[in-house]
Amino acid sequence: MHYKIGIVGLGSIGKRHLRNLPSVAAQRHSSIEIDLIRSRPPQKSEIEKTIDTHIHRVYSLHDTIPHDYDVIFITNPTYKHFATIKKFVSHTKHMFIEKPIFHHTQISIDELNLNPSSTYYIACPLRYTQIIQYLVKQEFLHDVISARVICSSYLPSWRPDVDYRTIYSAHKSEGGGVSLDLIHEWDYLTYLFGFPEKIDYLSGKYSSLEIDSEDIAVYIAQYKNLLLELHLDYFSHIPRRMIELYTDSDFISIDLLNNEIRKNNVPFTYDFTEERDDYQRAELDHFFDILEGKVPNDNSVSRALKTVNLAMGVIS
Repeated sequence: MHYKIGIVGLGSIGKRHLRNLPSVAAQRHSSIEIDLIRSRPPQKSEIEKTIDTHIHRVYSLHDTIPHDYDVIFITNPTYKHFATIKKFVSHTKHMFIEKPIFHHTQISIDELNLNPSSTYYIACPLRYTQIIQYLVKQEFLHDVISARVICSSYLPSWRPDVDYRTIYSAHKSEGGGVSLDLIHEWDYLTYLFGFPEKIDYLSGKYSSLEIDSEDIAVYIAQYKNLLLELHLDYFSHIPRRMIELYTDSDFISIDLLNNEIRKNNVPFTYDFTEERDDYQRAELDHFFDILEGKVPNDNSVSRALKTVNLAMGVIS
């Protein structure tokens, strides 16, 4: 297979896809050509030498952009997604859209004029970590009666070389705030347990961080046989990304930062160690499987929008 790919936006995630796509294509015995579509042409220093050879052309938004892409990757800021999808939907057969799909829920999907025969996939890379892939196959998930989940970190440490007050996470109008910024948690939780029947949600700005987005969100979600607690924050100096699962007989602790699972405080012998690019490439491989009809699209626009609603405390 040969794929003509466009990437809109060249921030950190755009660069990551640009770096990973060639190796994924090679592993699949496919060929690719990649164009960059930017609001302005990138400086040479913005593109690492190791990936420069994979770029076919660079377009600015003022150029005449081709209409024959196989895939366009939407990797610009969340608050630009709706307009970007609408602008480029006629330029491509399929789209890979970074999470979260939109920065609010007052969206009319019909306005996007999506092609019903095309694939529009929304990124959900934590699903493809070895740990989550292991968990989703385990029978004990059906026995879980209580789950306690936390994703806690310090926003200024995310990008030490960038003023945290200038990034989208700091600004509600750009899709910032823990509820949407940390939507990974709701994505993998619904992947593991499905969508809850009822939810309570509180959020706000409580720390001294100089941001106008919420720095904490707390949820209690009710399932038929399970009660789930989720805590998200931007202000902890000690990073934690944990899942704690309780059954009638066992306690399972999952540490997503240290790639470790413990059952009744005994560590699993299986080695879940991996780098971020490992599961990012696994997701890209899964995406191409979708395009080639090998598996169904398991994170469509409608499902991703349902997850955004959930992150905002709404069952839809």
